[in-house]
Amino acid sequence: MQIQVVLKNFGLSEKEIAVYLALIELGESSVRTISAKAKVNRGTTYDILKSLINMGIISYYNKKSKQYFIAERPETLLTVIEKKRENLVEIKADIEESLPLFKTLFEKQGGKPSVKLYEGLIGIRHILEDVLKSMDKVKDKIYYVYSSATVRKNVHLAMKDFSKKRIRRKIKVKTISLGEGGNLVGFDERKWMKLPNIKGKKELRPTYEIIYNGKVAHISLDNADNPVGVVIENEEIYQTQKLIFEYNWKKL
Repeated sequence: MQIQVVLKNFGLSEKEIAVYLALIELGESSVRTISAKAKVNRGTTYDILKSLINMGIISYYNKKSKQYFIAERPETLLTVIEKKRENLVEIKADIEESLPLFKTLFEKQGGKPSVKLYEGLIGIRHILEDVLKSMDKVKDKIYYVYSSATVRKNVHLAMKDFSKKRIRRKIKVKTISLGEGGNLVGFDERKWMKLPNIKGKKELRPTYEIIYNGKVAHISLDNADNPVGVVIENEEIYQTQKLIFEYNWKKL
């Protein structure tokens, strides 16, 4: 792998890489010499050198009222990475500790729902992965589904081992099948709702709906029969859809 690519992955910009490599090649040098070698203007070079000093990968000293800069040994890059890792661990812990406050502030934005669109089987798989991940976090591991016969096969194709992963996590599901089809596979209950036969009109193609942990996912087919999904994240919408589901469940 080229050294420029390594330094870019480390987090340096193109100009920072040019200045750093110029300093390595030159050895201890003044700003003017480094600027000429790196082909970066003097003012920008000086700012970059200060940034690299803060990172800890170069240092400087004064000689006869003039500053000279020198690169630290390459092993210092590993030390800097380790320090970054330790800082990220601390930041992660701080965020986790402050998460309740962030959630409170988020809810105060006026209850605006978050809406995300997903397309194709890859997009539907993302939704299913979110269902598993979200339900893993809650104590009452049960969610609700309106299973549409016209969309069901696309949901299955998006993640064929979804049921196995759900059962392994002991996540329960109540399903109302809209139309015929659908079998019990484990940790699930299912009821069937007969669809109305509307003569003279286009056949009803209901959406596949998943109601889970503060979110509602609607999965349907576009005009070319490709699956599309919309996920709405909002506690009030979730509770409303859950209430309607439970009402229908008792009636069936």
